[in-house]
Amino acid sequence: MKTVQTFFLACAFIVALSSCARAQSKSGADYFSGKWNVLVKGTPQGDSRMIMHLENKEGKLAGAIQDTTGNQIAKIDSVSVASEELTVYFNASGYDVYMNLKKKDEDHAAGGLLGMFDAVADRVKLIK
Repeated sequence: MKTVQTFFLACAFIVALSSCARAQSKSGADYFSGKWNVLVKGTPQGDSRMIMHLENKEGKLAGAIQDTTGNQIAKIDSVSVASEELTVYFNASGYDVYMNLKKKDEDHAAGGLLGMFDAVADRVKLIK
């Protein structure tokens, strides 16, 4: 009888621990690493779609902006990451521009381009 009580107590303890445990969510450079589908709304040429590809190289993010077919539009000149917010600087069509994105959830971010146009980003997920 004592063995059964000990077994149930151990099971209850394990269930309590497992219900409190949560996976650590990514933040900073780890969160923004990878490919992102970005939609910039309301530009003079209409809504603009692009792919932002960021890689973590030696603790810093670097990458490029691509069109929807994967052709490089611009190399990202610099990246600034503060907690759950990212700002990328690049040159497009002869203009120095910046885009900021803030984490919404594990696969979505939102922000703007040049502080004038709204931008939303969705993480590109690899098919396994």
